[in-house]
Amino acid sequence: MNLKPVIPFEPIRADKLPAGPNWIAQIKWDGVRMLVYFDGLETRLWNRRRNEKTLQYPEFADIRSYCSASSVILDGEMIALDQSKPAFHEIMKRDRLRTASKIGLAVSQTPVTYMIFDVLYCNGEWVNGRPLEQRQQLLEQIIIPGERVQTVKNYPDPSALLEVMKAHGMEGIVCKDLTSTYPLDGKDGRWQKVKLYHDRYAVVGGVTFRGKVVNALLLGLYDENGTLYYIGHAGTGKVTMAEWERLTARVQTMFVRERPFRNEPERSKDAFWIRPEIVVKVQFLEWTPDGIMRHPSIQSFAEVDAGQLKGTCSFGQT
Repeated sequence: MNLKPVIPFEPIRADKLPAGPNWIAQIKWDGVRMLVYFDGLETRLWNRRRNEKTLQYPEFADIRSYCSASSVILDGEMIALDQSKPAFHEIMKRDRLRTASKIGLAVSQTPVTYMIFDVLYCNGEWVNGRPLEQRQQLLEQIIIPGERVQTVKNYPDPSALLEVMKAHGMEGIVCKDLTSTYPLDGKDGRWQKVKLYHDRYAVVGGVTFRGKVVNALLLGLYDENGTLYYIGHAGTGKVTMAEWERLTARVQTMFVRERPFRNEPERSKDAFWIRPEIVVKVQFLEWTPDGIMRHPSIQSFAEVDAGQLKGTCSFGQT
């Protein structure tokens, strides 16, 4: 392979939709970012962190079946569906596999689609310095759409697309400036992602430390019987360093030996259990099938009695 893996261009997170004649919107597919490299001889796949994933997606090895270019680097997302909607937990069933026998079985059990939205290199030439509009025109010329390969559509009205995503419970949208070039290992406001999140009050049942200061919270919800279930951990958000330090001092008198959660958290070995009395407001993307929050972030500490949250967990974990 003569082409070396690159770090792809990233959108910044935005709270407001951009406006102007050059802006288009695309569906955010809730998949795994994947770049396909073809140097004219072999095809290989790498993710955004430059980890090779060729083995995990063997159905895309025959690039000539879906791309007419003599050499190319394509950028897009691998997605898998759950009840006709892209689901991150479904694509992870493929992405985490390591053995050829399991992967061969998963190709039919968990079919994936490559949603292509950009091209960086084509027919022996780097094209990432061209405007996005020209790169999209090039994609339309070289990509052969099929059941498992599609090009991502543009929508002229970001606000309307975002409302459709809300109605269908999707992750969000990405807004792009049609005049934008594609700097490798870049990230700026010419691409902006707008995600749709949920809010929830949650009880803190454990903490982890970095050095002597708390750096993350293990969170839970009570079922109707007052049993506390772990729903995820969060260490990012709007908590200031001063608030982390105040929390560190507060939990010194709250440590308990027994785990307060009915189910075992993923970070149990690093956790210090505390009495479940502190409540935080947390923002997250969606629930996984086993009742864990995806991408939670702490919004604030809440003056809420933890006992008032009884019955807010309805996942039926055992």
